Amino acid sequence: MMSIIKVTHLNYQYEAHKKILNDINFTVETGEWLAIIGHNGSGKSTLLRCLDGLLTPQSGQILINDTIMNDENIWQLRQKMGMIFQNPDEQFVRATVADDVAFALENAAVPPQLMQQRVHEALAAVGMLAYADKAPAQLSGGQKQRVALAGVIAQQPRLMLLDEATSMLDPDGRRLVLQIIKQLRQKYHLTLLSVTHDIDEAIMADRILIINDGHIIKNDTPAAIFTDKTLLSQLNLPIPYTEQLKNKLRQYHVPVPQGFYDIKEFVKYLWTLSSKM
Repeated sequence: MMSIIKVTHLNYQYEAHKKILNDINFTVETGEWLAIIGHNGSGKSTLLRCLDGLLTPQSGQILINDTIMNDENIWQLRQKMGMIFQNPDEQFVRATVADDVAFALENAAVPPQLMQQRVHEALAAVGMLAYADKAPAQLSGGQKQRVALAGVIAQQPRLMLLDEATSMLDPDGRRLVLQIIKQLRQKYHLTLLSVTHDIDEAIMADRILIINDGHIIKNDTPAAIFTDKTLLSQLNLPIPYTEQLKNKLRQYHVPVPQGFYDIKEFVKYLWTLSSKM
């Protein structure tokens, strides 16, 4: 499988501060979902901004589709990616939902008829077509993030970057946005990079990077990471809900599987178990 992102020996430092990113190396395969986790100040959001070209690292390389990112091609490379930020209120620039989704397309000089088609399809894909003429201020936080997703999808990127995109949403809004992200990934064959504090969101990814104090200290599957009790304890990372539930069930001598299960797999296991009791 081809790597869509390759990062080698990346270093970034704000003025008069210690290094925020220290010799970062990793790849992301086309179609993969990579989650980046770590405590506040670990460097994970800084890394995402370097990948999007919003920050320029002091040294190292970022390759997008085997092309080294530099000042001359950064605009072209950014056309292949879209970014969703933490605060939905900071992502709107127009008076209506449809106009906001069309904004980036206008900047890219997309013909009006094609622009209208893309806006319609993108809003339909996130379940927000009925809100096309609404003002962003009339929407809930979850609806605003769905519109932000539509704005990215309308640009037809290959890569989507999510910077704590669900952290300001209520539980229902978070679940719906994550469900839509999964659907968009499948429908449009997207590669996803998500920075998150939500462990139950991180386990949805194919692979996880753990960043601590500017260093990558673990690059592995969710199963390998979240069944490593020593690692979780050392880094003071929360235990996923399914692992907490398994530990509680063991106290009542309920047989539980040894491997790692996401919530859907575990519910299915419990249904199967209950049918045998």
